[in-house]
Amino acid sequence: MKTEQTPDTDDSPAEEGVVAVRRAMSILEAFGVDDTHLTLAELSRRTGCHRSTVLRLARTLAMDDYLAQRPDGTWRLARAAGWLGACYQATFNIVEVVQPVLRELSAATGESATFYVREGKQRICMARVEGPKSIRHHVRVGTALPLELGSPGRILLAFSGEPGEPYESVRRAGYMLSLGERDAEVSSISAPVYGINWTLQGAICISGPISRLTEAVLLEHKEAILAAASRLSRSMMGVRQGLGR
Repeated sequence: MKTEQTPDTDDSPAEEGVVAVRRAMSILEAFGVDDTHLTLAELSRRTGCHRSTVLRLARTLAMDDYLAQRPDGTWRLARAAGWLGACYQATFNIVEVVQPVLRELSAATGESATFYVREGKQRICMARVEGPKSIRHHVRVGTALPLELGSPGRILLAFSGEPGEPYESVRRAGYMLSLGERDAEVSSISAPVYGINWTLQGAICISGPISRLTEAVLLEHKEAILAAASRLSRSMMGVRQGLGR
């Protein structure tokens, strides 16, 4: 006699296979940088999958060393997961990741968008998308500028641990405005970008003529710059968009 069962996945074998792969990936993605190990219950909570499903998939992942079960029954990431991370870091091209975010930010704000990294006592323009307006602030890729002048440099200093003001205030705010600091005719707003293990990678900013980018206008762009910094940080960390826990 045929018994009736409630399927845990889609009906077709092909769709079921795809769902199983995505669920297995969600188990790996449930681990954060501070999670040395997770219980089956916590994995179930973070993935939204039933415990029996998580256990079945975890055991399958463990067969190829993506997961390992500890003596106390908890699970940890294993060698193969670490190897994938190492391969990602070795082949990572920062400009390929940064450029699309800069294009989106420039389109959203109508201003030029730039990504700076710190090298010693300077900030280097690593990637840039020019804004659509004819009057704009010009910086070439590869240009070196001082850290202590302008919001991108101040961001790099603040989130590298520079003590005192204005850096304490910048860290609390999570962004910085600059009006005519490095160039009397230029203003900007910047935010920090992080990578794996929340290591500071750089600063993302929009900039333009101070006659157009007043303090009030820069503040109107605050959410756009913070959202772009968050998006870019997630990309740097290798986290897929839309996957939270």
